[in-house]
Amino acid sequence: MSSSLATSWWARAVRPARPPVPWALMVRAALGMGVPLAVGLLTHRMDLAVFAGLGAMHATMNDRVEPVRQRIGRIATAVSASALGMLIGSALQHAQVGAGVLGGALTLVGFVSGAVSATGPRGSAAGMLLLVSAALGGGMPLPHPWWAAAAMMPAGAGLVVVLGLPVGAGHRSAADPRRRALAAVYEALGRTLADLGTPRGAGSRRVLTARLNQFQDLGPNPPGGSGLHRAYEAALAATEAATGLLWAWRPVPPEVAAVPGRLAAAVRQGGGEVVVPRWRPDTPARQALDVALRAAADVVAGREADLGTAPPPPPHPWRLRARLWSRPSVRYGLRVALCIAVGAAVTAHYPLSKGYWVPMTIAFVLKPDLGSVFLRAVSRAVGTVVGVVVTAALLSLTTGPWALLAVAALCVALLPYATAAHYGLNTVVMTPMALLLLQLGGQRSDVEFWPRVLDSVLASAVVLLFGYLLWPERPRHRIEPRLAAATTALRAYLDAVTGQGSGGVWLRRTAYRSLADARQEVRQGLAEPPPTGRLAEQWLPATAALERLGGAVAAFAAQVRYGGRVPDPVETDRVRRALDELAAAAREHRPPTGPTARPTAPHDPALSALGRAADELESLLGRE
Repeated sequence: MSSSLATSWWARAVRPARPPVPWALMVRAALGMGVPLAVGLLTHRMDLAVFAGLGAMHATMNDRVEPVRQRIGRIATAVSASALGMLIGSALQHAQVGAGVLGGALTLVGFVSGAVSATGPRGSAAGMLLLVSAALGGGMPLPHPWWAAAAMMPAGAGLVVVLGLPVGAGHRSAADPRRRALAAVYEALGRTLADLGTPRGAGSRRVLTARLNQFQDLGPNPPGGSGLHRAYEAALAATEAATGLLWAWRPVPPEVAAVPGRLAAAVRQGGGEVVVPRWRPDTPARQALDVALRAAADVVAGREADLGTAPPPPPHPWRLRARLWSRPSVRYGLRVALCIAVGAAVTAHYPLSKGYWVPMTIAFVLKPDLGSVFLRAVSRAVGTVVGVVVTAALLSLTTGPWALLAVAALCVALLPYATAAHYGLNTVVMTPMALLLLQLGGQRSDVEFWPRVLDSVLASAVVLLFGYLLWPERPRHRIEPRLAAATTALRAYLDAVTGQGSGGVWLRRTAYRSLADARQEVRQGLAEPPPTGRLAEQWLPATAALERLGGAVAAFAAQVRYGGRVPDPVETDRVRRALDELAAAAREHRPPTGPTARPTAPHDPALSALGRAADELESLLGRE
């Protein structure tokens, strides 16, 4: 491994993101934790308040800016699994089972947790909290009666849910997550149009794809929301045209690039007139953009418009997940169960004061949708050390319960931002909160400092050894299937555009979503040491080439609709063969090694869009 590569992956691993500050989520989180703890202090029932606070924390971890029904369903699923886990763990503790029985039970729960986690985003949250709460219930001091621990968790979560409910019809309209997400789509479209013909264009287009994904993830169109959905369809058509212009390095006039920003403002206000300037679109992609922007302006103003997206979209990719007993789910369940069993075996012969910390840490590190397992394991150990140091400094200043309550509420408030920024920062925030809850529950946190560090290091070592290094899963099981799926989706989009399929706009959405997932997997792989980092670097050119091919297909779609040059079937077949070969290479774990170059000059509209894309793909695949 070269020093430059080592520096590269380490730099990527430690670099935090810079997400926007989610003030509303943070305020709800602080109140959700602070109110139950304050009631516990006032009523001298901190034994119950601690578990209500845990429920509020678990609700906070699953709180999102989304429609009310979807938000309540997400939190309810997660907290129900958490309460069930707490009931299992506390029942085992109440029965005073031995360490072997407790370890075996947690191993079984770990298998179920891992299998559920592999079924999708909601399953991932529910599966992790099922195991986390079972571990906590098996080791934390229980209230009287013992079953009240599980009962108090939904109470704390309910407060977080209530705090997030919209108040008043006007507020509901202004704060509608779908409306805000659609406005963000148009804003991102405007940035993409402004960056056409510049090196910033590719990055802007990825942001636009992410905004489209976020709107799509908000679920089916609700009753009365058809206007928003039609405006979204208009944005899809404009995005296809913008993608073709991006691929061709073809800018548009600034006054045209400013139109989506005005559409975003009108969407936020619930409608309004937006004037699209008169200009002379001289290429098929520019004509497609002009038509799409005028259709969007009509829809936002409440007028009828022909959007050309009559076929219904396919089910959202985020719903297409493995079923509970599918091979990926069972495989992940076995992975989690193995790590829990090893952790239980080690802790049975290790004088830990709180053995629940090890399985709880394993559950957090192995959550499947948080990125690299390697990076999480290392970040968890380092973050725990930093968190313990922060807690020690806080407790050296005060041990007053009200001060500790305020600090715990502050830590929970920081969770939404810390989780989005970096997993290590998430651990730095969660560790003081957990130790302060122990202190508020009547235990001395100062004696828990270094045992918690040892627990976290031990759990991270177990995951790194048995869940990462020795586990029979290699980077190709993560990166290459995503690339194969993206290649297949892009081929389906091409077939639709060339008249051999249907649902072109929605297939483009599916293709770009698949490409975004593939790029995300490659990006996460770049933050890991070899062999994962090396494999990710080998597949990075193919990912970029596929994204540019998506732009070429979008440009070709505009050529077909608006009278540009249509390639002959030979060129189209070249692209299909290249895509099939690339998909086969991904399935057979053969990264392409040929050279590829990003276009640096405008594409001649008199030439074939697909012909140039075929040249790039064939060069990448090593064909003359």
